[in-house]
Amino acid sequence: MAFQLVSKEFKKQSKSDKAFDIINHIFLFLILIIVLYPLWFIIIASFSSPNEVAAGNVLLWPKGFNVRGYAEIFKFEKIWIGYKNSIIYTILGTSINLIATIPAAFAFSRREMVGSKFLMFLFTFTMFFGGGLIPTYLLIQDLGLYDTVWALVLPGAVSVYNLIVARTFFDQSIPNELWEAANVDGCDYIKYFFQIVLPISKPIIAVMLLIYAVGHWNSYFSALIYIIDAAKQPLQVILREILIQSQNVANMGSASMETLEAQRQLSEMIKYGVIIVSSLPVLIIYPFVQKHFVKGMMIGAVKG
Repeated sequence: MAFQLVSKEFKKQSKSDKAFDIINHIFLFLILIIVLYPLWFIIIASFSSPNEVAAGNVLLWPKGFNVRGYAEIFKFEKIWIGYKNSIIYTILGTSINLIATIPAAFAFSRREMVGSKFLMFLFTFTMFFGGGLIPTYLLIQDLGLYDTVWALVLPGAVSVYNLIVARTFFDQSIPNELWEAANVDGCDYIKYFFQIVLPISKPIIAVMLLIYAVGHWNSYFSALIYIIDAAKQPLQVILREILIQSQNVANMGSASMETLEAQRQLSEMIKYGVIIVSSLPVLIIYPFVQKHFVKGMMIGAVKG
């Protein structure tokens, strides 16, 4: 039925409109291929022989199929500790981000909020000027956050850019008449926010959730600086350690040529496998929030 409606609309178009649609679809299809192929190549390369990959024979399908790289990656017992830590840090950090960002964005969207412009200026100021790594490191130490999970989730509790996007969403998508009607019924701001605003703000909440969660999942630099206990390290740091170890073994000069070549091949397989292992959870979650993500980004990022 939907296909028939599209066909009828297509027939009603002028020749120039039809030509534009055809060119536009071809152009978008080419962009889709350009974006997706690198990801597909990493997947098939992780299951292919390193010699086939180096020779340029791996284009669309794996060649010399093997899973040795994944087997070597999962031999490291610490990888499961890293997965557990990353899941904890992502859930805890994203929860803190949402609890801090969404109410603040709603408050800044209210024109009657006293001092909102000045406070927004202070928030925006931090986007252009920062203390730097050393002052931040000393601050983390003085606050007693060093080598704790809080060093990874508290300093970035609010992203100013995400705050602006969420504020724009509340300002554009939720009419002020809704608050006036709720106020007439005896609803205060707290009830209005939790009972009316939040239920109709699923798109922007999904956007914030995905952006913050991906940021926490992929973060490794903060953990590299502030976490020294191996039992607290996230997945990205452990995968980095695995990759460095495999490269060091592949570069050792005392081994025979055969051993060096075997280690080089293993290092190549591990390199591609590490990318898949670290990206897989995000790739699994994204399809479930994609609809809200696209809608929220279009509404929250455009100021009319």
